[in-house]
Amino acid sequence: MVGLHTHARVSAFGRLTRPSPLLLYDADCGFCRRWVARWAQSTEGRVRFLPGRRWLLLLLGIPRRDMRRATQLVEPSGRVSQGAEAVFRALGRSPRWLTRGAARLGLLPGVLGLSQRVYGVIARNRRTASRVDRWLFGRTVAPRDFRQVRWVFLRLMGGTFLIAFTSLRGQVPGLFGSRGIRPVKDLVSQERKQAAPARERWRQLPTVFWFGASDKALTRGCTVGQLLSLAVIFNAAPRSALALLWGLYLSYAAVGREFLSFQWDVLLLEMGLLSALTAPRGLRPGLGPESPGALEVFLFRLLVFRLYFGSGISKWQSGDRTWRELTACRHYYETAPLPTRGGWYAHHLPEGLQKTSTAMVLALEAAVPFLVFAPRRPRQLAFGAFSALQAAIVATGNYGFFNLQSLVLGVWLLDDAALRRLLPFLPESPPASRSRTSWSNLLLMPFLVLGAADILLRFERGARLPERVLRPLTWLHGRVRPLRSVNRYGLFSVMTVERPEIVVEGSNDGVHWEPYGFRYKVGDVDQPPRQVAPHQPRLDWQMWFAALSSPPSWFIAFLARLLEGAPEVLGLLARNPFPDAPPRQVRAVLHDYRMTGLDERRRTGAWWTRARRGLYVQPLALAPGPRPTGSIPRLRWLASGG
Repeated sequence: MVGLHTHARVSAFGRLTRPSPLLLYDADCGFCRRWVARWAQSTEGRVRFLPGRRWLLLLLGIPRRDMRRATQLVEPSGRVSQGAEAVFRALGRSPRWLTRGAARLGLLPGVLGLSQRVYGVIARNRRTASRVDRWLFGRTVAPRDFRQVRWVFLRLMGGTFLIAFTSLRGQVPGLFGSRGIRPVKDLVSQERKQAAPARERWRQLPTVFWFGASDKALTRGCTVGQLLSLAVIFNAAPRSALALLWGLYLSYAAVGREFLSFQWDVLLLEMGLLSALTAPRGLRPGLGPESPGALEVFLFRLLVFRLYFGSGISKWQSGDRTWRELTACRHYYETAPLPTRGGWYAHHLPEGLQKTSTAMVLALEAAVPFLVFAPRRPRQLAFGAFSALQAAIVATGNYGFFNLQSLVLGVWLLDDAALRRLLPFLPESPPASRSRTSWSNLLLMPFLVLGAADILLRFERGARLPERVLRPLTWLHGRVRPLRSVNRYGLFSVMTVERPEIVVEGSNDGVHWEPYGFRYKVGDVDQPPRQVAPHQPRLDWQMWFAALSSPPSWFIAFLARLLEGAPEVLGLLARNPFPDAPPRQVRAVLHDYRMTGLDERRRTGAWWTRARRGLYVQPLALAPGPRPTGSIPRLRWLASGG
């Protein structure tokens, strides 16, 4: 009878008032008041929140002991729920689909049972919970805005694209020109156009250079990229400019083969496409009238997680002994592709410190990324930890614009208030309208699916995903792979423990050999390591990779261009020992390099010691006979020159 009586009064109350749920809370509890304010923002007026006063409890037939124990939700139907269930049912009325989705997950039987137990622990320790809450989320309960975060991020994205295109512009003729190492015209030749339908060509090779791949077109494309980057920096039509930048950089990455296959190249494409979908509309949008939506912010944070966690988990999954034995950093400073002076000095740190730094790298990449999804304060700690990691990498190695773009991406771990503490010159932003939804979320949804799929596929073996799940995920990744805009990241999963270096030499008589000088890679033992980043010297980088395996095809093409004396390729080098005419023969010799000790460095002035391994490529000469203009010349092998 008591239950029926209560139901009747509740039903009467629901009929006499606006048909929306009523959530009652303890107004004397500061912890409760802060969370009710947050829930009210999420439900946007679709749920009423009132203090659980005695008269109201009498009217609704709710015992006071229940009110003291837990929050109460009264629905128009007469249903009364308590604690975590009441919260989830209230948030299920939110107009925000992410909030509704999370609330529905919370109502699942196993999840709800655990949530009720956690709720009970918090309710019995409210003072402690209040202190923890203030540390995690801060004192304010005002909704967080991200318009200034977006504004700063987009300006920095413009700067990153400007660096990328400026760095590439001077290398394009030697790498991809008609007399370069990897001519683009070979990929977009007339024969290839006729071999496949236009739709299939564009799907497999999405590049504007199907319309023309002359040397001027390749160089002018970089100039256009620089101008579009400046447009983004100065906030001129940022959405359109970023979309064009993404398409233009994809055009180079699609035809760049080895020289545009670095992880920071595909990361730039992924960041660029997300930026284009997130940027405000208009020619001069300023901060934009709309705040970035929850999905947009989440996708950028998911990318931060995938970038760092992918690198961390790949180190564990590789089974590499140097990571498991905490000796990776001892090798890293000496074997980094393009080391710096900072790396040279770090190589001589005590072994205990080397092991500690290796353990810290593993923790920063495998554990700290989970703070990306944590509340405000832990997320800011993750931002500081990742920034410190990138600063340490900058000091000890040259990784193009990777460190810059990683720092830029980390800005999304902040909100406007936290960003203004870092950049106090930023003014307060005016109130924003509602966050973007509907069609913009629809465009962003594939990123969510593919990003989640990337994480799932990393645990494919251990999780033993069902075939019905694995097959569509694999198919989806295969379909979007040519766009290079949702990628798998995992730097240095296996650490190299030796440093072989290739020395390229030329000769006119096969007896006296002269070495070519590279601009940035390790060569002369007396030459100190250089700070190169954010410039990306792509030939020098690939020389490091080539030394770890048998000669790749591009390396043979490189030697052929040296025999030809192609000025575009020679322009990529620091020293040409044959300025008057190209040599008759070239060869490549492999050496083992080691950093000198501190005492040896003071005594001899040398930064490196080296020992010859032997020939990497035996002597080559141009084969006699005519060849088409611009094509890679034919070569003939000569007897070994030692």
